[in-house]
Amino acid sequence: MATERHDFEVLRETGLRTAARVVIKLGTSVVIDEADSSHGRLKSHVRSIASLREAGRQVVLVSSGAVGLGRVKLGLSPSRLRDLVTRQACAAVGQSLLMHAYEELFSAYDLKIAQVLLTEDDFRDRRRYSTLRRAIEKLLKLGVIPIVNENDTVSTTELEYLDSGGTPIFSDNDRLAALIMSKLEADALILLTNVDGLFLNNPLDESSIRHSEEKTAVPVVTEITPELRAFANGPTINGRGGMVTKLEAAEIAMRAGGLAVIANGTRLGILDRIFDGEPIGTTFVAGPRIGGKRRWIKYAAGVRGRLIVNAGAREAIIHGKASLLSSGIVQVEEQFKALDVVGIADLEGREFARGIANYPSQEAKAFISASSSAHDCERAKARVLVRRDNIVLLE
Repeated sequence: MATERHDFEVLRETGLRTAARVVIKLGTSVVIDEADSSHGRLKSHVRSIASLREAGRQVVLVSSGAVGLGRVKLGLSPSRLRDLVTRQACAAVGQSLLMHAYEELFSAYDLKIAQVLLTEDDFRDRRRYSTLRRAIEKLLKLGVIPIVNENDTVSTTELEYLDSGGTPIFSDNDRLAALIMSKLEADALILLTNVDGLFLNNPLDESSIRHSEEKTAVPVVTEITPELRAFANGPTINGRGGMVTKLEAAEIAMRAGGLAVIANGTRLGILDRIFDGEPIGTTFVAGPRIGGKRRWIKYAAGVRGRLIVNAGAREAIIHGKASLLSSGIVQVEEQFKALDVVGIADLEGREFARGIANYPSQEAKAFISASSSAHDCERAKARVLVRRDNIVLLE
């Protein structure tokens, strides 16, 4: 066991030292310090990013903080952020302040930046997803540092708190950063927050984690298990994602074949130490890699509808690696178009797979009706609703 742990630690150190393309995410608690200022800690992180660039590495920066900066500029109390429209207004005001701060700090190192504001639709549509990659690739080739954030003024997904229900593509910038990392096939994803990493002791009391010297972060994670998720925190007071979304982001990075690190961004010089290979924070080492299209289906594409299948179809998909035929579907839920991503669930409603639909929901419903007719039965069975190469298992 000690030898195995040593091997993973060597993999972590080597991977971070040699990472050529990295995505760095700064959380709200990192961007805005106790004095509600954006310049204090950012100077240290910008200096570190400049050093990475000087060393020949490509960097994409995903930055939170617009809502917080806008709130301070407008002189509003934190309690006012409970209102969605107020948060949108704060985001509109704060985004320009955020970019102005980055422009000022990066210009000191003669580095150019670009603002990239995204919405969920940029991920739902695979063509737009591919266009996004080409745009960022061109910026990197031109020596520009892309600074990414969700366009909160027109997209409210991130601004809606996690208990509002639904399954958004990215509910905060942790997942957004991971999806960018996945699409760019970057080598490492760095998530900077206000805690030292993932803790397995007293996980519900985040304040005690930050102030207790007895607690230490898990150094290396090789698999994200249900037990590990149970220790994750919910949303933090200032941010929205908490440790739950950071674990989700780390899983995406691992499945993309890269490393992920959760570390304390309130500590100056943390990025230098991470890329020097120091055992800082919690590192998630690469697991079994999923292909690009399959990663998009599982993580990036929004689920438009759901197909409820019988036990035989479930068994064929999970163990027989079969396509989903119309004869195996017992119910079609919600509306979707051909080429939309749909959930595939069993008779108890448990979603066990996702896939790209070959037909719209109306035709799928017609196939179910046709299968009950002896005359049309053979024709209905021949319909492939979702091809095997477009199905991804969730379990």
